Amino acid sequence: MPLKIIRERLASMEGAWALGAIVVALFMSVPIFAILAAFFAADQGAWRHLQETLLLQYIFNSTLLMLLTGIIAGALGVGCAWLVAATEFPARRLVGVMLVLPLAAPAYILAYFYSDLLDESGPVQSWLRSIAFLPAGASIPSIRNLPGAAVVLGVSLYPYVYLLARRAFERQAADTFSAARSLGHGPLSAFWRVALPSARPAVAGGLVLVMMETLADFGVADHFAIPTFSTGIFRSWLLMGDQVSALKLSGVLLAFIALLVWLEARSRGGREASTRSLRLSVRMPLGPVQASLALLACLVPILIGFVVPVVGFLIMSLKAGDAFLQQSFFDLLGNSLGLALAVALIACILAVFLAYASRLTKSGIVPVFVRLSTLGYALPGALLAIGLLAPLGQADQGVTRFLAQNFGWSDGLVLTGTLIALIYACVVRFLTVAYNSVDAGLSMIPSRLEEAARSLKEKPLGVMRRVHLPLIAPSLGAGGLLVMIDVMRELPATLILRPFGFETLSTRIHRLASDERLADAATACLALLVLGVALVLISLRGDRDRAAPSEAADPVSGNA
Repeated sequence: MPLKIIRERLASMEGAWALGAIVVALFMSVPIFAILAAFFAADQGAWRHLQETLLLQYIFNSTLLMLLTGIIAGALGVGCAWLVAATEFPARRLVGVMLVLPLAAPAYILAYFYSDLLDESGPVQSWLRSIAFLPAGASIPSIRNLPGAAVVLGVSLYPYVYLLARRAFERQAADTFSAARSLGHGPLSAFWRVALPSARPAVAGGLVLVMMETLADFGVADHFAIPTFSTGIFRSWLLMGDQVSALKLSGVLLAFIALLVWLEARSRGGREASTRSLRLSVRMPLGPVQASLALLACLVPILIGFVVPVVGFLIMSLKAGDAFLQQSFFDLLGNSLGLALAVALIACILAVFLAYASRLTKSGIVPVFVRLSTLGYALPGALLAIGLLAPLGQADQGVTRFLAQNFGWSDGLVLTGTLIALIYACVVRFLTVAYNSVDAGLSMIPSRLEEAARSLKEKPLGVMRRVHLPLIAPSLGAGGLLVMIDVMRELPATLILRPFGFETLSTRIHRLASDERLADAATACLALLVLGVALVLISLRGDRDRAAPSEAADPVSGNA
C-alpha cells in the first residue's frame, strides 16, 4: 500500500478521534453554556433585589470562608507533609498513611458531629458542668459560625495539600537541603528558604483544590446557617422558585471559579516541582521531646478529622441508631454504590477516550476542548444541577413526547424524572478526576510502543485496546475509585436532581441531621465513612503500584 494512502487513512482516523473528543467536550460543557446564557438574560426584578440585599453578603462570606479554610488546610497539610517527608519520629510511616483518612469523611458529616458534640446541651458542655469547670447557665462559644465552618472544612480538606506537598518534599534532592544546612541555616530556615519555595507549585495546586471545594460546599454552610453562594443558589431555586436568580448567582460563582483557575496557573508561573525520583536520603533525627511533639502535631488532625467522629458515631449507633435504617440500609447502600459505580464507569470510558484523542491528534484545538470538558470538577454540585435543569427540561419534553407517541411511554419525564440527569451531572463534575489519572498513566508510556504497534498496521482503536489499556489499568482503576468516593459524598447535586423517592446515604444523613436527629443518622454516617476509608486505602495502594513502574527500566530501550 502506498505511503500516501496510509498517511491519508491515519489522518482521517485522527480526525475522527478529534471530532469525537470535541463533541464529548461540548456535551460535558452544557451546564457552563446554560449558566452563561442565563446570566446575560433579561432581569425580571428579583435579581436586582438580590443584588441590593444578599449578593454582597454571599461574596463576603464565600471569600472569607475560602481564605480561612485555605490558611488552615495549608498549615496542616504543609506542616504534616514536611514532618513525614523530612524528619524521623515514632510511627512515621503509619501516621503518613493515616493523615489521608480525613479525606474519607465528608465535611458536612464532621459539621453535624461537632455541632452536636459541642452544643450547649451536648456531651462536652454537660461533662464540663458536671465537674464544675463550667458554671451552671454558662456555655462555651458555638462553632456554628463562619470561623467554625472554616475549621471543619480545613480539617476535612487538608489531605489535598498534604498529598501534593509530601510528594514534592520527597522528590527534592537531598544535596540541596544539605547545602542550605551547611551554609548555616537551621532546619526551620532551610524549610522556609529552600524546601517550601521548591514545593510551591504543588502546594499552590493543593490550595486551589481546597478553595474550590470550599466554594462548592453546601452541607457545612447550610448546617451552620452561613449565607454563601452554594446555599444561595440552592435556596433561590428550591425555596423561592426563582430560576433566573439561581442561574445568575451561578454565573457569579462561575466567575469566582475562573479566577481561582487563573490564579493557580499564574502561581505556577512556568515553574514545575522537581520530578526527580531522588528522596531525602537521611531524614533529620529528632530528639525524644521533638519527636513526641512531631507525632502529636500529626495526630491532632487525624484525631479531629477522623478518629473522634468515627468513635462518636460508633457509640451513637450502638446506643440508639436508626430503627428505620435497619430496614432500608441495604437499599440506601445499594443506591449509593450503584450510583457511584455507574458514574465511575461512564467517567472512566470518557476519560480514556479524551486522553487518547488528545495524545493521538496533532490538532491544537483538541487539548483546548479537552480542558473545557474537565472544568466540571471546579464547579459546585449546586451550580451544575441548576445549569443542567433548564436545558435538560427542554430536551426532556421532546424526548418524552417522542417516546409517548411511538412507544406508549407513560411513566413521566425520561431525563429529569429518572437517574439520567443525576448521573449526567456527576459525570460532568467528576470527569476531571478520572481524566487526570488516565492522562498521568498515558504520559508514562513511551511513544515508541505506540509507533511500533502502528508500524504493524494496528489501527488507533487497536493500539489503545492492546497496548495502552493494559498499561494504564492501575491508573484507570485508581481514578475510578476516586470518582466513586466523590460521588458518594456529593450532596447538593443529589438533593436537586434525584428522582422522587430515591435516597442515598448522604441524602438520608442530611435529612436526619437537618431535623436534629444526628443519633438516628449515626449508622448511615458510619457506613459512609467506612466505604470512604476502604476506597481511599485501595486508591493509595494503586497509587504506589503506579509509581513503581516509573522508576523501572524503559521497556523499549532498556535504560534505567
